[in-house]
Amino acid sequence: METRLLGNTGFDITAIGLGAWAMGGGGWLFAWGPQDDRESIDAIHHSLDRGINWIDTAAAYGLGHSEEVVARALSDIPRSQRPLVFTKCSLVWDEKGNISHNLTPSSLRKELEGSLRRLQVEAIDLYQIHWPSFSPTGGTESPGLEEAWSTLAEMQRSGKVRYIGVSNFDVGQMERIRPIAPISSLQPPYSILRRNIETSILPYCASHNIGIIVYSPMESGLLSGAMTRERITSMPEDDWRRRNPDFQEPKLSRNLKLVETLRAIGAGRGRSPAEVAIAWTLRNPAVTAAIVGARRPSQVDGFIGAAGFRLSQAELEQIDQN
Repeated sequence: METRLLGNTGFDITAIGLGAWAMGGGGWLFAWGPQDDRESIDAIHHSLDRGINWIDTAAAYGLGHSEEVVARALSDIPRSQRPLVFTKCSLVWDEKGNISHNLTPSSLRKELEGSLRRLQVEAIDLYQIHWPSFSPTGGTESPGLEEAWSTLAEMQRSGKVRYIGVSNFDVGQMERIRPIAPISSLQPPYSILRRNIETSILPYCASHNIGIIVYSPMESGLLSGAMTRERITSMPEDDWRRRNPDFQEPKLSRNLKLVETLRAIGAGRGRSPAEVAIAWTLRNPAVTAAIVGARRPSQVDGFIGAAGFRLSQAELEQIDQN
């Protein structure tokens, strides 16, 4: 599979990385419903067999469980053959599972030790601040970014973290922290339905050698070609997508119509709607790679071809007409 250099890291990563959000399982605020750990581990092994060389997870996914599943999947793989593992910090939880945001140095250091323990590694390849600010009920203030970034830079100097990056930051927030230490990567949402990073964020990162690993290129499965109204209705109560406006009317009808366009384009090229949606994000030269989640091996087979698929200009224009 094609590889691309991630920012200033020296990591040559495949154009697609495996996302482990849903592998955290059910029972927490941003769950995707129940998940079988054995299927998660099989999906990880299959993705590696298909050539993927990096996995993205986070401490908050399943309240630590996703990191534990990743560690279990990699435990029998020789270290020289293991994929890169990227994880994130800043979202913490209490004994009742309530999630809050914390960028204080003491909390970040505690989070790092927890992730190292759950992942069963001595150093994390890429450690990212998950959110500059976060509230389940809204809120956009982002105090403490400079101190938090200084703390991650100290972690990097200590050798417990190889490179440091951010997720969900805007240009102003990156500009606040960049003088403290280089930003190796940004992880923003990006899909045919969410293009706002094209205006300023992608140009900024390109000009400062900040790698871009986009998430939700299929808009959380909505553009996969497998999503239907019936499936949405039958989602588990703890699947966060039930609360997402893109999965509800009036947006849902428009989005499903777009999927049919992706399906038609893919059919002519022997590709799935999912591969078309992912390839659309990878067409942008500022994008290093895309994170794609999977819950079972068959899902990996449904999107892996996007890594080497190139849309024509006519196909891109057809997508833009929707």
